[in-house]
Amino acid sequence: MRIEDDSKLDYKDVLIRPKRSTLGSRKDVELSRKFKFRNYDSGKAGSHYQGIPIMASNMDGVGTFEMADKLAGLNLFTCLVKNYEVDELIDFFTSNESNRVENVAYSMGITGHDFDKFNAVYKVADKQLKYVCVDVANGYSERFSSFIKQLRDAFPAIVIIAGNVVTGEMTEELILSGADIVKVGIGPGSVCTTRTQTGVGFPQLSAVIECADSAHGLGGHIIADGGCTCPGDLAKAFAAGADFVMLGGLFAGHDEGGGEVITKYFKTGEVSKTADGWEEVIEEQKFVQFYGMSSLAANEKHFGGLKKYRSSEGRDVLVPYRGKIELTIQNLLGGIRSTCTYAGAKKLKWLSKCTTFVKTGQQYNTVFAK
Repeated sequence: MRIEDDSKLDYKDVLIRPKRSTLGSRKDVELSRKFKFRNYDSGKAGSHYQGIPIMASNMDGVGTFEMADKLAGLNLFTCLVKNYEVDELIDFFTSNESNRVENVAYSMGITGHDFDKFNAVYKVADKQLKYVCVDVANGYSERFSSFIKQLRDAFPAIVIIAGNVVTGEMTEELILSGADIVKVGIGPGSVCTTRTQTGVGFPQLSAVIECADSAHGLGGHIIADGGCTCPGDLAKAFAAGADFVMLGGLFAGHDEGGGEVITKYFKTGEVSKTADGWEEVIEEQKFVQFYGMSSLAANEKHFGGLKKYRSSEGRDVLVPYRGKIELTIQNLLGGIRSTCTYAGAKKLKWLSKCTTFVKTGQQYNTVFAK
């Protein structure tokens, strides 16, 4: 046993120091980025990524076909849930929606069944299927890196996203095994209970800084996955070196994620005057179910319940119903643009070079915070 004494930081522990800027308006900020992938071999020049590097997570209620089409139209990215059937995936990827190629990833696990399922889809949709997200809770197993090698050898013309990890050495291992993008984050998500169930994790800001440094030294890229609660957290993730930021909770509760809208009624404690006297005020609120993909709810839906050797590592919650996702996207992108104007970064690409973090004990005034 040993203890690391140096400070590890989360998004809540820092603010970005403002600097003199020549930017005249938020609209002058360029959020789109271009990436060339280290291990991806398409056999043709110029076939790389260009877009706004924000991703919808491969979670129920977030990584849906409907969400993918909406975000692709806005030049954002989606990692689909793992649980679509082969015929559904083939129909989706072989349709005439050309922007799906550059903005949507197939998601999978690391079993033999997962490999065979992907192979079946890829045989039909190889020209439309460019990105695959290999997603496991614990990216530190030898089996995981071996699977990434197997997948890279079998499919050289795909971009491989692999995770999750939180340290530099495993980021390097996955990139050298064939991954192009490494997903970073263990336990920071809003409906993840891994840290309380296992005691394992790493403060997300420090994880992003460490893993980005390791990945960029090898020509790889990273995704900051989890822990963002507001637009400012996305900005901090990009400022810390993340190439992409993945969102679950912030994208949950929208029409595009599907799920039943649940209506509840609450007594407000107020009364209103009517013709017959006074009545209690009843407030109607709408919600949508949202749960972690290692939760009891997810295991019951997809795997027939929790195995006897496992425990739930996710919450099952009701999030406020948020309607269409456009306003949420506008809020997120507007916040990031504003960050760039404060830091003097005309392009999102430059934000990490323009950033100085300052440690803080409190991010904002909470007097009227909900």
